Amino acid sequence: MKKVLAYVKKEAMLFVSLAAAVIALIITPPTEQLLKDIDWHTLATLFMMLTVLEGFKKENIFLPLIRLSGRMKTMTALSLFVIFGVFFTSMFVTNDVSLIIFVPLTIMLFRSGGREEFILPVISMENIAAIRGSLLTPFGSPQNLFLFGKSGVSAFTFMLHMSPLWIMSAGLLIGYVFLLYRKDTKLSIEIPAEEVGGTWKPEGRRSRVVYLSLFALIIFTIVSRTSWWPYITALVAVTVLIFDRKILLKTDYVLLLTFLCFFVFSSSICANPDISAFLQRIVSGREYWSGILLSQIISNVPASIVLYPFSGSLSGLLYGVDTAGLCSLIGSLASVINYRIYVREYPGKGMKFVKVFTIVSWIFFLVVVLPGFFISRAWQFPVN
Repeated sequence: MKKVLAYVKKEAMLFVSLAAAVIALIITPPTEQLLKDIDWHTLATLFMMLTVLEGFKKENIFLPLIRLSGRMKTMTALSLFVIFGVFFTSMFVTNDVSLIIFVPLTIMLFRSGGREEFILPVISMENIAAIRGSLLTPFGSPQNLFLFGKSGVSAFTFMLHMSPLWIMSAGLLIGYVFLLYRKDTKLSIEIPAEEVGGTWKPEGRRSRVVYLSLFALIIFTIVSRTSWWPYITALVAVTVLIFDRKILLKTDYVLLLTFLCFFVFSSSICANPDISAFLQRIVSGREYWSGILLSQIISNVPASIVLYPFSGSLSGLLYGVDTAGLCSLIGSLASVINYRIYVREYPGKGMKFVKVFTIVSWIFFLVVVLPGFFISRAWQFPVN
């Protein structure tokens, strides 16, 4: 029983989504239309991304970046490197994967260099960097992937509309780093060479080429909006099955099932005329704030799925759910991942993480929340 309760606590979002789907199906009995309403394209694309990125982690694709970090000689330079490492990689490998790569690296480097007191503020800024860096691209986060698929706009148009918030966030992150080291911007750090060593195994070369090729194919599939996505999904699955079948066991099927449950919930609610009309009145025109508020209850990924059918403004909803992760740990699943990494290294210090994370995130949130709102109102995505 303890193991069951521990699993439910660990995967709380899955069970929330499952309960929501069951309740919705009771309210609105399922029909054949339900299967058609589920966004299988998004689920397939997410499956490909999650699977291939597991291969990235196994083959240590980012080893050159890890080696480069060891060359930094000041805390300012090292902090900027790891924070913007998260900021830029999150645009391509999703915000949670970028944190999985850089947060353990940051803890290791700062610990070995005798600068542990800076770990919490820096990984809190890495959390912000993951959330704000990933908002630029259609594939930077699951909610971007979903809403981009619904938008009908090109990848260039999508990125153009997200760029003001992205540029603003980059500037603020630089300012925060210099504020953190304001007493001594040249504070030094010496990292032993063995801490950032490691090599690529020759026998892993084929796997690295395979995963990089599959990743390029997935990006093409997303950007081109090709109707061949079912065949490409099958190709990715078969390729991984042939070359590295164990990776398929590591794919985050819990996240995929959570998505599926929220799709069922959203489609079932939409099928009920009374509930749909009520939510339309509540959400339409308030997409930005609705996205932020609902994300604090069910996080930003499912919030985007639930709110989209009742939204009249794609930009309002998109900017809202991409800002929501700055309010609380629940606001973004990436923040929960960051928390888990930290408490695994520092058991019993979870509340300390929450305190520092909340302070740093809310300072950032208060600076960007109103500009994000006004941009979402003034610069709407074109309607295709």
